Amino acid sequence: MTFKPAKWPRRLRSQAWYGGTSRDAIYHRGWLKTQGYPDDLFDGRPVIGILNTWGDLTPCNGHLRELAEKVKAGVWEAGGFPLEVPVFSASENTFRPTAMMYRNLAAMAVEEVMRAQPIDGAVLLVGCDKTTPSLMMAAASVDLPSIVVSGGPMLNGWFRGERVGAGTHLWRFSEAVKAGEMTEADFLEAEAAVTRSSGTCNTMGTASTMASMAEALGMALSGNAAIPAVDSRRRVMAQLSGRRIVQMVRDDLRPGHILTRTAFENAIRVNAALGGSTNAVIHLLALAGRVGVDLTLDDWDRLGRDVPTIVNLQPSGDYLMEEFYYAGGLPVVIRALVEAGLVDGGALTVSGRTLAEEVAPARNWNEDVIRPLDHPLTRSGGIAVLHGNLAPDGAVLKPSAASPHLMRHRGRAVVFEDIDDYKARIGREDLDVDESCVLVLKMCGPRGYPGMPEVGNMGLPPKLLRKGVTDMVRISDARMSGTAYGTVVLHVAPEAARGGPLAVVRDGDMIELDVPARRLHLDIPEAELSRRLAELRLPQLRPEGGYGQLFFDHVTGADTGADFDFLRGCRGHDVPRDSH
Repeated sequence: MTFKPAKWPRRLRSQAWYGGTSRDAIYHRGWLKTQGYPDDLFDGRPVIGILNTWGDLTPCNGHLRELAEKVKAGVWEAGGFPLEVPVFSASENTFRPTAMMYRNLAAMAVEEVMRAQPIDGAVLLVGCDKTTPSLMMAAASVDLPSIVVSGGPMLNGWFRGERVGAGTHLWRFSEAVKAGEMTEADFLEAEAAVTRSSGTCNTMGTASTMASMAEALGMALSGNAAIPAVDSRRRVMAQLSGRRIVQMVRDDLRPGHILTRTAFENAIRVNAALGGSTNAVIHLLALAGRVGVDLTLDDWDRLGRDVPTIVNLQPSGDYLMEEFYYAGGLPVVIRALVEAGLVDGGALTVSGRTLAEEVAPARNWNEDVIRPLDHPLTRSGGIAVLHGNLAPDGAVLKPSAASPHLMRHRGRAVVFEDIDDYKARIGREDLDVDESCVLVLKMCGPRGYPGMPEVGNMGLPPKLLRKGVTDMVRISDARMSGTAYGTVVLHVAPEAARGGPLAVVRDGDMIELDVPARRLHLDIPEAELSRRLAELRLPQLRPEGGYGQLFFDHVTGADTGADFDFLRGCRGHDVPRDSH
């Protein structure tokens, strides 16, 4: 995209608050000066909001206060005026019923912070899974110059000589305990070894995937995604980003210039090469909706299908984010895709340069971690989008994390009506299930849970784990953690709570999964399916009052990003009227 920088100097947005000698200007300036700011900071220089998702109850982002100081240093150096603002932070590991329920609330809250306050540009300090998409969604809606600074992944976990990944090994060790292969005491000992430093999950889970998506979209400086949280170079990245946002304001380089159709197509292909999280599907669909880009589930399948997965990271591969960074990080992946013609290197980035220019210096220092395109981890990566009478609006599966022998499978349904039913029965010895069955979980979509929790990778029946079974086909309208693995069909749409066909699956029904053919089929007569749907009586799920009711009434389906229907395509940053 050709971008022409705006003229400088010019009157900035913040001067509507701070400029002049009116009573209102003196009111705004005077109160801010109580913090000890001198007169010349209000001379029309760029005011930069550092939107910080730090919080004691967001452990992944627990080090962002330190990074904020480095961002401030960069802003000061470039001649800007930095003001740190704490914003809504939906923590993946503490929020109930699920952080996903609050992604949209966080996006709304941050959007209003940006719209209503005297800032000319924003640094989005993010890390934990939902903080990255929520702040990008807000910035896209307001369309003020914005740059993403991620907190970075935690250091490698090590347990008894084994490299262990946060999240991924939690699932593995938990299953091993159920199978009698690991003691509870060992499980507790592993706890400290798995998560041993500040930062997000060290696998290619959702946090690292979304940091990578921000970089692939052009919303972060090149190299931002993979630097470990405690590495000094993470602090350097924060300071350089602080410098850069000041120039972005002067140039008026905004998300609307960067988040183009080309940028989203690039990000989808990069996600395929990474073996990235299925959660990226929902978040990028929502983000695209905010800028009016018509992105669909079918785009995910079409664009990712011919891209090999070349990043050998858990949960799809062997290594962790530390090794990824030392091997050269995301710039190496993007450069390989650009040179292969799989990614459009002409896309604009927050640096003011093209994607190809940014990654030109990248070098691969470990071809076992970042493999050549002709020696991939998985030849056909990406996200498989399935259709059929069980998922008329689509469902997703991550091939790089699935078992090859289950990619074509026909099995008898073992149905759990909701998550409570699953928890009550999965461990029972009399559960009528064998390894050929298909586990089906209902009522865990955006409306059904509510919020669409990460329970789609439901644990296998303990009696099968003890037999050595390690994977089964699982189908639900839920999500799963990006750190998880298995032959798991997710995001079935329409969800059960909207009366989708998933709601009428019964024990004993035969289900056919054919990933190469992108087919998900409930093998019952069409007349029987129609009869069941006509007789379906859904439980009363709508919360009365509060955010829960707002969420239920307005959340869209997973196939369109589970954003609010009234927020898609709403953009602009008009200054609210002054009431003083």
